[in-house]
Amino acid sequence: MLLSLTLGLLAALADILGGLMLVRHNWSKRYLRYFIAIGAGFMLSVALLEMMPESLHFSPKWSPVLILAGYCAIHLLEHTITPHFHFGEETHHHEFVSAHTGYSVLVGLAVHALFDGVAIGSGFVLSSWLGWLIFFAVFLHKMPEGFTVASVMLASGRSRRAALISAMILALTTVLGVLVINLLPGWVEAGLPLSAGVSIYVAATDLVPEVNREPGIRMALVFFAGVLMFLLIKLLVPSI
Repeated sequence: MLLSLTLGLLAALADILGGLMLVRHNWSKRYLRYFIAIGAGFMLSVALLEMMPESLHFSPKWSPVLILAGYCAIHLLEHTITPHFHFGEETHHHEFVSAHTGYSVLVGLAVHALFDGVAIGSGFVLSSWLGWLIFFAVFLHKMPEGFTVASVMLASGRSRRAALISAMILALTTVLGVLVINLLPGWVEAGLPLSAGVSIYVAATDLVPEVNREPGIRMALVFFAGVLMFLLIKLLVPSI
């Protein structure tokens, strides 16, 4: 429990750091795109090759349904309840003209962050190996996530203070997700497959399109580096 909470806090701090990067500096987004690309490859690998098989051990019948439910729930949230959402590029002022839109996107990302914490906690309930893998997958996209929510708030007319608070909200919901699973470990049977569905959606639908927006082959190679990173870790580090 202590380890998963510590790593959950570390992932949460990355959200805040991403927000700080936006409100305090005019950084090139190219650097955050590298995080997005690596995180997409690593997260998709973890979700498909670790989280899904572990989920199927609980219930071969219901786990696929829960994975699909997690995927569909985030799709519904992003494209119905929080329209105009695109993960890595939220500074188009013509799209975000009202505070309501900014706050709706904050809600969508908070749900992402909650399931990030659920995924980390669920992994450590099952094994340290799976917990560490999920943590790395989550951590790699946390700074872009904090950057995104802060840029959404600024683009919708909120202050820099509100933008930073939004990143802090994502951090808190991440830790909350870890706490829920640690206090109610029996929920891992539903939490892990739901988190797998959410992770697949975030990686394949939110992150990969951002990778594809970059011209040339460089960003695609960074994505494959994320996949290779996972495969090397799986090959070199024995499961615990």
